[in-house]
Amino acid sequence: MLIAITRGASPRMAECELSFQDRQRIDAARAQEQHAAYETALAELGASIVHLPALQDQPDCVFVEDPLIVLDEIAIVARMGNENRRGESESLEAVVARYRGLRRIEAPGTLDGGDVMRVDKTLYVGLSHRTNAAGIQQLAKLVAPYGYWVTPVEIHGCLHLKSACCFLGEGTLLANRMWIDTDAFCGLRFLDVSGDEPHAANVLRIGNTVLMPSSYSRTHALLELNDFAVRAVDISEFIKAEAGVTCMSVLFETD
Repeated sequence: MLIAITRGASPRMAECELSFQDRQRIDAARAQEQHAAYETALAELGASIVHLPALQDQPDCVFVEDPLIVLDEIAIVARMGNENRRGESESLEAVVARYRGLRRIEAPGTLDGGDVMRVDKTLYVGLSHRTNAAGIQQLAKLVAPYGYWVTPVEIHGCLHLKSACCFLGEGTLLANRMWIDTDAFCGLRFLDVSGDEPHAANVLRIGNTVLMPSSYSRTHALLELNDFAVRAVDISEFIKAEAGVTCMSVLFETD
């Protein structure tokens, strides 16, 4: 069974942390509507939704991908690079502990889940503003007993690794190559996002369908041209918060 952990958007989402984008007005009511439609899309693609209520005092709480990395065998509780966000973790831990044993990233390591992209038994991890070398080293030690290999990737110009590239399956990455060290990805094929859609690489494959924001019509067409089935969802309010479709859920299989 495919589980999707989600959480409602905080009424303070307009105060979210930003690193590479200018602040824009966020319509909280519209964001809630878009989040509900996003959950519906996940459910229709086969996920069982585990919905948590919003944390009123945590503007970024809807972005549940960052506090956790869930693998087939264990879950790793991240020590997020932005200290203001670390209060988001506790309630997520309690849910994930029903399904997986927990491991933790400890100081001085920092790690955001948005920097971790899994391709089979390789975890590509962005060396970013939020994830440091100590966090990557700790992750490598935690996952090595389960047969995973960790490959660091230098990124620049964007928040997380998954802002710059995401795995589509079939040995293919959708990517903005301007933001990543492409030499880290030996043996993988690149599909390049449209030049006027630099943020379009953040997509989420569920089954045979690629879920992506409706804002990026040219990249949508590129994926279909390459025989990927695509479902688009409107997350325009969340894009203003430097987010994408991977950010708002934690997906994993369970018995």
